[in-house]
Amino acid sequence: MSDFLLELRSEEIPARMQAGARAELEKLFRAAMAAAGVAVGELVVWSTPRRLALIARGLPVATQAVREEVKGPKASAPEQALAGFLRKTGLTREQLEERDGVLFAVTEKPGRATADVLAEAIPAIVRGFSWPKSQRWGAASLSTESLRWVRPLQGIVALLDGAVVECEVGGIVSGRETVGHRFHSSGAVTVADADTYADVLRAAQVLVNHNERQDIIRAKAKEAASAAGLRLVEDEGLVIENAGLTEWPQPLLGRFDEAFLEVPPEVIQLTARVNQKYFVCEDAAGKLANAFVCTANIDATDGGAGIIDGNRKVLAARLSDARFFWQQDLKTPLAEQAKKLSRITFHEKLGTVADKVARVAKLAEWLASEGIVPGADPASARQAAELCKADLVTEMVGEFPELQGLMGGYYARAEGLEVQVADAIRDHYKPVGQGDDVPTAPVTVCVALADKLDTLYSFFSVELYPTGSKDPFALRRAMLGVIATVLKSKLRFPFTKIARTIYDLPDGSLAWFLDFLDERLKVQQKEAGVRHDLIDAVFALGGEDDLVRLLARVHALQAFVQTDDGKNLLAGYKRAANILKAEEKKGWDADVTNPAPEPAEAALIAALADATPKAEAAVAAEDFTGAMAALATLRSAVDDFFNDVTVNAEDPSIRSARLGLLSQLRAATHKVADFSRIEG
Repeated sequence: MSDFLLELRSEEIPARMQAGARAELEKLFRAAMAAAGVAVGELVVWSTPRRLALIARGLPVATQAVREEVKGPKASAPEQALAGFLRKTGLTREQLEERDGVLFAVTEKPGRATADVLAEAIPAIVRGFSWPKSQRWGAASLSTESLRWVRPLQGIVALLDGAVVECEVGGIVSGRETVGHRFHSSGAVTVADADTYADVLRAAQVLVNHNERQDIIRAKAKEAASAAGLRLVEDEGLVIENAGLTEWPQPLLGRFDEAFLEVPPEVIQLTARVNQKYFVCEDAAGKLANAFVCTANIDATDGGAGIIDGNRKVLAARLSDARFFWQQDLKTPLAEQAKKLSRITFHEKLGTVADKVARVAKLAEWLASEGIVPGADPASARQAAELCKADLVTEMVGEFPELQGLMGGYYARAEGLEVQVADAIRDHYKPVGQGDDVPTAPVTVCVALADKLDTLYSFFSVELYPTGSKDPFALRRAMLGVIATVLKSKLRFPFTKIARTIYDLPDGSLAWFLDFLDERLKVQQKEAGVRHDLIDAVFALGGEDDLVRLLARVHALQAFVQTDDGKNLLAGYKRAANILKAEEKKGWDADVTNPAPEPAEAALIAALADATPKAEAAVAAEDFTGAMAALATLRSAVDDFFNDVTVNAEDPSIRSARLGLLSQLRAATHKVADFSRIEG
């Protein structure tokens, strides 16, 4: 078995593209080997800013010979059919094999040396690479057929058991020479084989394994912060990005002027992270400290003092801009900022952002005044809603759009607004995704729900629905946020009433909305282990948009169908429903009573007469467990009925009466859920 090394060296690969590039290289390599019949064993792919490396172990020395057969026409087929098959296969009539009157094209593909397979595959892999962005370079770039790569490709190392796999791509010939660190190494670095590759580069101060670089950054960044009596604010995305920017990472701690700490900590962290790729630190009390950790790509002779000083100056300039934005924004009250929202279009069919804010304020106040969100002050809910988008026109959010909402909360506090108003402005976008905090403060809940619901109802009112994978207005995310907020606070939420009375949603759009609510609820509840078919079974009854009540019914139903009584009653229901479906097509008359019912028939009549009103009363009282218990009493009577009674009696009136009894059974179960939607 053989080991293979491939290194594709280029100018700097953007850090954000390296994970995708590793996956792409592995995918293309595996596909090329599979197409050639080469089995691939252990495979590792590494990346640095200047190279992608793949090591494949356990490759065969050569591929196996392959016999391929293509079935053709019958030997007696017309000449035209035979001629077409010969053209397709490139064979002559004499080269075909005949078996049982059928012609076959049989070709023998001899085995090939794996080195030859690789020499053919490497150029195809390089040219087949799919980069988010790529470029051509040099004189060859005048031709559209020239090589495209993320950055100019500079070298290819291709070694199979230490021997060079000879190939050429875009004028670059494969070999065994690479280069080490841009500053700590000079001249060519010769690689003997796959086993020594990583160690040879380590000696040239390149850590080719990206996971190793990430581990070093995590550990040394924490050590640097700890040595200064601080705690590093962990940021895994920043760890990965810094590892993608360095080949010999050296985390270093620096300080910035304490005066900048007047700026909100999120602004400082975002400035350091986005603009400079720095970590930030907290003191023992958990407050942001005037410290940062940068990741150098060299082992400086002065211990990094010069690097730290340079980075401190760059960060100071960025923080000066942030402080200027902060101070400028504080000069204008949010109410004045909000007036500028009339200049921003929300959507051509739905008006400006100011129009949206007016709708959100009306709905937020209504949710509070109607008691739908208990404990919310209507005036505070309206004020928070009227100001919730004001920070969109501030200098700070213009620079850092990620801070919208958050900055509004800071500005509200700075001008002395109520804490509950400031908190609602800050948190009204929440939850913005899975795992995000779900608001529970009453005023915040009012504004958060009103904002998301206005987006949903408004777009549905102009028939802009999410379809397929397309959701340009993030309506799926908005609905999931609404569902999470409603369920978190156990709100008895009147979706249909709001749609009709406040948004005047047409019946068609309302139907779309409720279907969308059902679909997103199933997605949201999947992780909780709630079966989607049971949600459908309750939704199918219609008239139910109270999610708290609906899920209580679903949970009781899920517990019931897992019991023996539930399973058997469901089986009986499906049998009854199938019989009724067939007979209803024939138009039978259900208004018939059997004057002399058989014992099992009479028992089912009595059981239905007892269970149906009990189930109805339990549902009305929202005692869904009790409703299931009432249905459970039908189980034995249904079993006996199907065991002892012939539904399809010869007497039409008796048959019709028995069908009517099955119809009553179906109606009784539908008091709780549409059992036809339940799988199993």
